[in-house]
Amino acid sequence: MNNNITTWQCGQFAFELSRPLIMGIVNITPDSFSDGGKYNNTKNAIAHGLALAEAGADIIDVGGESTRPAAAAVSEEDEKQRILPVIEALAAQNIAVSADTMKPAVMSAALQGGASILNDVCGFRHAESVAVAAANDCGVVIMHMQGTPQTMQESPQYTDVVSEVAAFLRNQAQTLQESSVAAGRICVDPGIGFGKTAEHNLQLLRSLPQLQTACGDYPLLIGLSRKSFFTAICGQKEAAERDLAGAAASALLATRGGANIFRVHDVAGTRDALAVVAAFN
Repeated sequence: MNNNITTWQCGQFAFELSRPLIMGIVNITPDSFSDGGKYNNTKNAIAHGLALAEAGADIIDVGGESTRPAAAAVSEEDEKQRILPVIEALAAQNIAVSADTMKPAVMSAALQGGASILNDVCGFRHAESVAVAAANDCGVVIMHMQGTPQTMQESPQYTDVVSEVAAFLRNQAQTLQESSVAAGRICVDPGIGFGKTAEHNLQLLRSLPQLQTACGDYPLLIGLSRKSFFTAICGQKEAAERDLAGAAASALLATRGGANIFRVHDVAGTRDALAVVAAFN
């Protein structure tokens, strides 16, 4: 099952994949690993989303529940209260908004509020989430995670991390297609840092072309921004200090690994890094 997808269709937005896309992150949470509390109110979150769009983000990814290791769960109502006003305000400015949520009810509310993409860290393992995607014309991001945010980093183990992640993503994409979600709406994400050791992450990053082919050649999203495994490579301790490594690594992946979309905190830095890579090609 290999797809020749050149455009990622996300509701009213059709993203050409001839260049890398940047997805800017807005966390409306008190406890996210890199910026918890910084944008934990509607006014600040909207202002940050608008600033990221102005800096060059193609998509703004809005989340109201932290998925850092051992993060506490958030109720449906609390998550809706956090994200819906922000989604509505950004969508009203004709900005493509992605809803970063695991909950089907929150997915439905986000789409009604103007979101164009569902970014599910559970990878659409729940039938209710598949049904929401099938009933709408949004884009979908299938992410791989071993376990749950509460357990994923306790002792992640794989026999072959690349083949196992690829098999999960391929199977979930097939499930969505069988439920009437068109292939051109599907994007896959190997879930760097979600139930993986630093070595698992590196194995996946070294094997992105093989991973994408094994998945079915869907558009590939990579979330490297401020990931803790960069400390093992670069020695940076604070999350914000990892932006340079994340932007540079993302730019490298754009040309060598076949990644199409980069989920980042530092939109301007990533934009500039990708521009330099493009100029060298």
